[in-house]
Amino acid sequence: MVYVVLYTKRSDVIDQSIVLEVIVVEFARPTRELWPVMLTPFTSSGDVDYDALARMVDWYEENGSTGLFAICQSSEVFYLSLQERVRIAAFLKKRAHVPVIASGHVSYALEDQIDELRRVSDTGVDAVILITNRLAEEHAAPEVWMDHLHQVTDALDPAMPLGFYECPYPYKRLLSLDELRQVAADPRYRFLKDTCCDLSLIQKRLQVLADSSLGLYNANTATLLSSLRAGAAGFSGVMANFHPELYAWLLRHFEEQPEKAETLQSILTMASLIEMHHYPVCAKYAMQRAGVPIDLYSRTRNHHELTPLVCDEVDQLARLTAYVKDTLLRD
Repeated sequence: MVYVVLYTKRSDVIDQSIVLEVIVVEFARPTRELWPVMLTPFTSSGDVDYDALARMVDWYEENGSTGLFAICQSSEVFYLSLQERVRIAAFLKKRAHVPVIASGHVSYALEDQIDELRRVSDTGVDAVILITNRLAEEHAAPEVWMDHLHQVTDALDPAMPLGFYECPYPYKRLLSLDELRQVAADPRYRFLKDTCCDLSLIQKRLQVLADSSLGLYNANTATLLSSLRAGAAGFSGVMANFHPELYAWLLRHFEEQPEKAETLQSILTMASLIEMHHYPVCAKYAMQRAGVPIDLYSRTRNHHELTPLVCDEVDQLARLTAYVKDTLLRD
């Protein structure tokens, strides 16, 4: 805890003398943040289901999310029209009680990407997140990527906070340490969704980002606890679509309850293997079980191919989550 001592003056009622009162105010350390990568719910006919989306927002918030990352790969961004992307961002900004950040540029031409990002920015989201692989082809020189970054960001509202998303599709484009140094010098950049899955590299990145406004949000469960201890700002990964409340606990308590944090970290790592089994459909099934009225329909995966075995695995994961909450995390 951090303690701040405040001094206030008051008049003594009896003799009108001035007395100094010492008030000690207790503040928690800044919380590490949980930013789920949001799913997009569809109706059985394939349209965006805004009623389900509203309930999904409530579920994220009820389970400890401190922000929402919309229109990302988990949202099936490459399979959403621009009109859908913009409407989803606007809807979420109006519905949510926590900050909403969004990506949304999927085109190849920079001028088209600028238009997409402007449209998303105009919805009033709290930050616009740039997909790193959209800014240059896979084998382009670093100078090309940086030049394209400047072209895009110079065309956006300078007051809009920005971030980066190292999206794995269609190829993963990790920022180099030198690129991180350059962007960290600009206070517009606030959010890095790190997908390197390499603790050694994460630690180097955190050293580069120290004292900057750019926070590193780990997408990888296995390295999460170690990255938090090294200074990561939080978690932004797919497993927050299964049991966000467990991640919220870890982010809040990893310093004060290190032994429980280690045990929970191990459980979360093993549980995260579920994301390899027909995601995002398996996550939609998990939300169904949790009471979110969401159809299994997906534009990226055939939801009819969700097998009884995977459903059983999700069922067992839900039971494990309940057990962890009732035993390990019970106060």
